[in-house]
Amino acid sequence: MRRDITGTTVAFIVTDGFEDSELTRPWEAVTEAGGTPVLLAPEAGTVTGKNGHEQTVDRVVADASAGDFDALVLPGGVVNADHLRLHEPAVGFAREIFAQHKPAGVICHGAWLLVEADVVDDRTMTSYPSLRTDLVNAGANWVDEEVVVDAGFVTSRTPDDLPAFCAKVVEEIREGAHERQHA
Repeated sequence: MRRDITGTTVAFIVTDGFEDSELTRPWEAVTEAGGTPVLLAPEAGTVTGKNGHEQTVDRVVADASAGDFDALVLPGGVVNADHLRLHEPAVGFAREIFAQHKPAGVICHGAWLLVEADVVDDRTMTSYPSLRTDLVNAGANWVDEEVVVDAGFVTSRTPDDLPAFCAKVVEEIREGAHERQHA
């Protein structure tokens, strides 16, 4: 097992209205561990978080291939997640990450995208509490815990859980592909 994640490329998918810390803190964790984070969004230019953090988009998600990435992180934010779950290229990208057995981390409302991608059935996970019914209806086993790991799939509830979330995301990226990860 690698000691760090040097040489890995991690896709972060957001659009305007993301929860600022749910992008910036995992981004920093990936960078500090030696990985390369790449910001994907529905449109080129910049994206702005709900609290004003602005970040340049590296690539339009419709032009990205899951095969070019080692892992996926989906920050939350109600507006961000609501828009992304309706963006078919983002939904398809997430589905393909899961089909390729690659690690994925999602926090807060980001799980809405995974309901649309149809990848939460038979998975144990957590989220912001208001998503519980959506996730259970999609077949997930929802639990109220700080961080949950299910075969390379890391989930957390809120920004308060970021320290545990970031540590587990980096750990799962270090481990690489997980055969039990599925779409």
